[in-house]
Amino acid sequence: MAMGTLFTVAGVLLLAALTVLVPVGLMSASLRRRRWSELVAWLGLLSMGFFSTLLVTALARDLVLLALRLAGPADPGFVRGSAVAVPLLALGVSALGFVNARRLARVVRVEVPIAGLPPSLHGYAIAQLSDIHVGPTIKRPYLNAIVNRVNRLGADAIAITGDLVDGSVHRLSLHTQPLARLAAPDGVFFVTGNHEYYSGAEEWIAELRRLGVTVLLNQHVLRRHDDATLMIAGVADYTAHHFHPAHKSDPRAAAGGARDAADVRILLAHQPRSAPEAAEAGFHLQLSGHTHGGQFFPWNLFVPLQQPFVAGLHRVRDMWVYISRGTGYWGPPKRFGAPSEITLVRLVPA
Repeated sequence: MAMGTLFTVAGVLLLAALTVLVPVGLMSASLRRRRWSELVAWLGLLSMGFFSTLLVTALARDLVLLALRLAGPADPGFVRGSAVAVPLLALGVSALGFVNARRLARVVRVEVPIAGLPPSLHGYAIAQLSDIHVGPTIKRPYLNAIVNRVNRLGADAIAITGDLVDGSVHRLSLHTQPLARLAAPDGVFFVTGNHEYYSGAEEWIAELRRLGVTVLLNQHVLRRHDDATLMIAGVADYTAHHFHPAHKSDPRAAAGGARDAADVRILLAHQPRSAPEAAEAGFHLQLSGHTHGGQFFPWNLFVPLQQPFVAGLHRVRDMWVYISRGTGYWGPPKRFGAPSEITLVRLVPA
């Protein structure tokens, strides 16, 4: 058999294997515990990431070839060379994306100017974690490293803005244990993301409380700093009412009757699209996640179809909203053009 034919057969077999493994990746969070289940989950999710980039690069090549053919006969050498380049490029992007996803998230420092900020709250710092997605490929060691880095920041408060897990308490409680070591003077807070509702939200709320984390379900706490009062409030995920009607996201209810008693009001809300209601409710700052910053091309192009912002600090009326790119990743262990982050948000006078 000719060498070219062997490469063709090998390529077809590889594509067939990827086609089988991609749906396995989608179902990886629900795979039963078996000796081989973790390996299969890894293979399936890696295949999802590689196949996604392979599809995009193959489509880009086809468009280039179409343009060349419209202009005249295509160079056979370019046709053959580009056919080889497509899978190599996809493999290179996937490998780099894997390294970006698996390394410990960098610390992103953000200053948020607040008009009339009381002197005792100048420099008040909140460490934000979001979208860690403990599950098929993110386990205890990954989370342990995040907790160590956050604790070294010395923040006044720690906020976890949803999508902590992809799986049940029964399967993942061992891997979320490091959260019990998170420590900050004003407390550690959590709000639900949509993935908590796929994974048993009520059970996870109870587990997080057992670990010493304050869960805010349309609730708030007040923290006194000399002559100033800070409100840290939280709402359930924007879509929570589809799973638990009692969890319907409500920023106004989260502030309650204490709105005028707080000099600075901060809302934790998983999805950026909670921002208009939060601004109406009188919050100064909303901390969100959900988008992953797009995680990798081309999915970043679709985020604006659902959310008002993809990442970073933005203004909604009189309120700031900061959207984290996420501290972990969902699905394929792959980040390209959207690095993970641990965010240190600091309040400064406007």
